[in-house]
Amino acid sequence: MKRRDFLKTASTSIAGTGAVLAAPAVARAQETFSFKMTNAYPPNAPFYVSGPGSPTDFCKKVEVMSGGRLKIQHFAAGELIPALEGFDAVQSGTVEMNAANAYFWAGKIFAAQYFTTVPFGLNFQGMNAWLYSGGGLELWHELYKPLGLVAFPMGNTGVQMTGWFRKPINSVEDFKGLKMRIPGLAGKVYKELGVDVKLLPGGEIFPALERGVIDAAEFVGPFQDRRLGLQNAAKYYYTTGWHEPSNVTELLISLNAWEKLPKDLQEIVKVAAMACNLESHCWSEANNADALVDLVKNHGVQTNVLPKEIVAKLRSVTFGVLEAEAAKDPRTKKVHDAFMAFREKHRSWSSISEKPYHDDLA
Repeated sequence: MKRRDFLKTASTSIAGTGAVLAAPAVARAQETFSFKMTNAYPPNAPFYVSGPGSPTDFCKKVEVMSGGRLKIQHFAAGELIPALEGFDAVQSGTVEMNAANAYFWAGKIFAAQYFTTVPFGLNFQGMNAWLYSGGGLELWHELYKPLGLVAFPMGNTGVQMTGWFRKPINSVEDFKGLKMRIPGLAGKVYKELGVDVKLLPGGEIFPALERGVIDAAEFVGPFQDRRLGLQNAAKYYYTTGWHEPSNVTELLISLNAWEKLPKDLQEIVKVAAMACNLESHCWSEANNADALVDLVKNHGVQTNVLPKEIVAKLRSVTFGVLEAEAAKDPRTKKVHDAFMAFREKHRSWSSISEKPYHDDLA
């Protein structure tokens, strides 16, 4: 009888202790958060601001999936801060999140560019394989952690067009003295060919091209470029996708804000970002074909493929530039070596999987 009484008392005590221990976890699960997200792109820009898989879509997904426990207020470029100041705003704690492309921060941390795109690098499939399953995301986090930041992929345009030119491009010589809007590593490659490289936010490209402030410009692809009206400022539209075989939208987060989120909300953010990464690419693929037909048929645009000798020169210069930059900084070298090793592995596989299929379509 005494033993039964003891066990009953002990069970009650343990249960009571469990309830006390569970209370903080319950309170944590009921805690709510309000974040601000800035954006490098102007209001209502499809893909980059609004529409399926966009940053505003991401914010909606997170709020719904979290049952309202995490609400993110989105601000397009100029609504809270200037277009390209999101990195500093997140790092300083002015806002918790920013949507942009990591290659905009090349002046701060060169290796960040590898997490947007690399000329002659990885396509959409390859980039996602590297980021999600090839160690790329872990490297991204390692690179940003000392800066008080964390990042995730939140979109991808897929392959992009070479760009718009006011005059035909027939040889490497035609690049000398050309003033061109082009960001990222491709800008460094073009500089080696004598191009005067300009970094302009999306909203400034058309007026600069129309007024002759620049002679050429790269933005995204047919749908996005048509929306900016670039067809009204230049008529020669080139392709190969050498400079941006894919292009990742970066979800940049304050590490301090990130670590304050419960694990379940962190997982919701990651899953919502991954969903937007897929949806945004699907949206791009579905809309670019019709836009290109319209540009050619109704706007007098001439589409061309860069001559092979130009592409060969660009490829040669690209790998020289990448090796030289990697040698300057151990962080860049670590990311560069990992990216290139995965590129070769993926290239080997795609050469016997995707390439024969695409060759049969030609």
